[in-house]
Amino acid sequence: MSDHARSILDRIESEENELVLPRFDLADAWALGSRMRAAALDAGLPIVIGITLGEANVFHTALPGSSADNDGWLERKTRVARRYARSSYGVGQSFRAVGKDFDTDARLDPTLFAAHGGVFPITIAGVGFVGTVGVSGLPQAEDHAFVVEHLRAYRASLG
Repeated sequence: MSDHARSILDRIESEENELVLPRFDLADAWALGSRMRAAALDAGLPIVIGITLGEANVFHTALPGSSADNDGWLERKTRVARRYARSSYGVGQSFRAVGKDFDTDARLDPTLFAAHGGVFPITIAGVGFVGTVGVSGLPQAEDHAFVVEHLRAYRASLG
């Protein structure tokens, strides 16, 4: 594995360990999703945003310039984050780091699962994985960075 690939994977793993929340419920989903939507509108980002708790879709919005294709990508990335209880970007990077291709080596249907950046696990301290927050519409590293930025800010706002 290259030094660059290792540094990306290390950063993602650090983010996954850092971004554990003290709580997360329906009101938090609305607040986080609304903040993300406002920021994306201000920046003119053509994305969809989705938040799940368990199997329930509890927040979804599509911004100008996004399409149904973005919804499909969001669903596929969300399935990866749920299955592995980690970020979709982290899963993909983990496969690439050992010279494997997620689409073939995971032995999962690539029409249902996509290990590309943009969906992050919602993890509650003392509880564990409870859901996901994600976006689709930008290059995968940018999708991932947008979610991390807003999840980090939301966590800070919780005190």
